[in-house]
Amino acid sequence: MSDLTRPVPPQTGRTSAATAAANTATAAAAATAAAAATARQQTALPKAQILVEALPWLTRHNGKVVVVKFGGNAMVDEELKAAFAQDVVFLRQAGLKPVVVHGGGPQINAQLDKEGLVSEFKAGLRVTTPEAMDVVRMVLAGRVQRELVGLLNQHGPLAVGLTGEDAHTITAVRHTPLIDGEPVDIGRVGEITAIDTGAIEALLADGRIPVISSIARSADDHHVYNVNADTAAAALAAALGAETLMVLTDVEGLYADWPHSDEVISRLTVSELEKLLPDLSSGMVPKMEGCLHAVRGGVKTARVIDGRVQHSILLEIFTDEGIGTMVVPDERHGGAK
Repeated sequence: MSDLTRPVPPQTGRTSAATAAANTATAAAAATAAAAATARQQTALPKAQILVEALPWLTRHNGKVVVVKFGGNAMVDEELKAAFAQDVVFLRQAGLKPVVVHGGGPQINAQLDKEGLVSEFKAGLRVTTPEAMDVVRMVLAGRVQRELVGLLNQHGPLAVGLTGEDAHTITAVRHTPLIDGEPVDIGRVGEITAIDTGAIEALLADGRIPVISSIARSADDHHVYNVNADTAAAALAAALGAETLMVLTDVEGLYADWPHSDEVISRLTVSELEKLLPDLSSGMVPKMEGCLHAVRGGVKTARVIDGRVQHSILLEIFTDEGIGTMVVPDERHGGAK
């Protein structure tokens, strides 16, 4: 009998079992692949939703100046500093024009202690002797600013540091606050009299991120003045016609009835804020006065947010919920941010 006409032997039980096993394995692989695809979709969908939620804010703020005052605990925590730099670079890459203004309270305190100089505050402002002013200038321009510029430039050649002295960016005279109706000498603390935005605008036009130390040149003598960073950020925001001012701090925002309640006021008008100012703690006064000045000077919104929260800038500016306290002009009654 030829091979062509030889009958095919029937399948054995072993062959049938192998086929069934192969089919089962194929089905299991298909199920695993489907489950993996579903998992990827479930992971990716929230990211897509976040981007969709951010779209109106990206559109609204595109090409607009955003002034960010960097301070508080975020300045000494390595993870928070890195997150802050990422947020600022994200703003720039998303089409906004961020300007960073920084203080350096924790670092200044540490250096003053190291040199045996006493740290003292009056009316919420640092008493700045000539010796303390040397420390302030060195720490802000030589240490804090350099570190911030370095963190931002890890993401590309973006950041350029300057102080209020440079190109007459910030000019000030000696500030003499009143405490209980009496003038008090707090040394080399400046009250801003003029802002020149030329250098900042040139940097922004070149796609850079200006990082500004809150030191001012004198308007009437040869001294250099320490300027409260909240006040400096507000003055720069108003002079630049910024869309928004963001002030990072170590609290969630402005509390409605502190210390009796930890409820945060999410939104208030400049008139409502003005009524609250006399009862605020001294540390919050420069921040909220800065917000008031900025919005009265034409800035669309001013926000005080919790710098202890990673990516708080993005959470505030690009999400519906937001965090912190937002100050708006009296004439605005809508809920848009």
